[in-house]
Amino acid sequence: MAQTMRAAVLPEPGKPLVVKEVPVPEPAPTQMLIKVLYASVNHRDVWIQKGLYPGIRPGVILGSDCAGIVEKVGSEVDSSWIGKKVIVNPGLEWGPHREVQSSSFHILGNPTDGTFAEYVVVPAENVYQPPMHLSDEESAALPLAGVTAYRALFYRGKIGNGEMVLITGIGGGVALMTLKMATTIAGNIIVTSSSREKINKALELGASEGYLYTDDDWHKRLVKKWGGVDVVVDGASGPNIPKIIDILNPAGRLVIYGQTAGEIPQLSTAKLFWRHLNILGSTMGSPSDFEEMLELWNEHKLKPVIDRLYSLEEINEAFEWMDNAKQFGKIIIKI
Repeated sequence: MAQTMRAAVLPEPGKPLVVKEVPVPEPAPTQMLIKVLYASVNHRDVWIQKGLYPGIRPGVILGSDCAGIVEKVGSEVDSSWIGKKVIVNPGLEWGPHREVQSSSFHILGNPTDGTFAEYVVVPAENVYQPPMHLSDEESAALPLAGVTAYRALFYRGKIGNGEMVLITGIGGGVALMTLKMATTIAGNIIVTSSSREKINKALELGASEGYLYTDDDWHKRLVKKWGGVDVVVDGASGPNIPKIIDILNPAGRLVIYGQTAGEIPQLSTAKLFWRHLNILGSTMGSPSDFEEMLELWNEHKLKPVIDRLYSLEEINEAFEWMDNAKQFGKIIIKI
């Protein structure tokens, strides 16, 4: 009889996840079978569950992040990996060019079965040793949000030593990863949120100032006090983008990695070309971004912010907590 495992399966878009027994996958020649210890939740998982993501495969096991132990390897993989603790780069088939992903790029957890399960198979080239100073829970928090934040801040945003940074929507996984990494190079770090409590927590983590983006004049007060910012890392888009354009210094860079607040309203193109501003898109990251991100976390002994821990059986409660924007940091799933 085939071995089975517990997994959180999406029966169809818009339905709650169902934790049930499914067959344990078998690694192909170039893959590894990972015994998952901890996974973490990303907004992507919630959007897929709600049916708001393209290419959803009914019956898919969600989850992109994990920390685990190599249980088995394919015939073409070095067997010395067996028994080692690992994390996984969830970006599959990025392609040969660091500048942009290939047409075959996809993310672990849809359409490929993901990490909300006792076991997951992944390409060996996507498996890395985690930073040694992190716990298993902290390692599970890092991959997707960490590489997204690294690419946005360093590769796309080209943050320079001592430059001023604005991070919008502080409290989410990518925003907090950006804050952690920005403390290693930036000058002053400004954050925004709709929650004063989240802003105060960010100040404790190294932010210099915080503004409620629900205040109509937050951007004017920022400019009055700080003059402007050099780099903005934003995952919301939406109606605040024209205000962000107003606070960018000449040659400033706005890096957008999401649009939780919707489309951008009309912009003044004169402000863009007269001040040589850059609006840059960014998503996930290349293998090089992932490797450099791990090096940075190792060098500076950075630690991710953990919000709370759920069991696999509580996966739908974890999704509801994230969907209501209650988290400050990563939501971890104990498998």
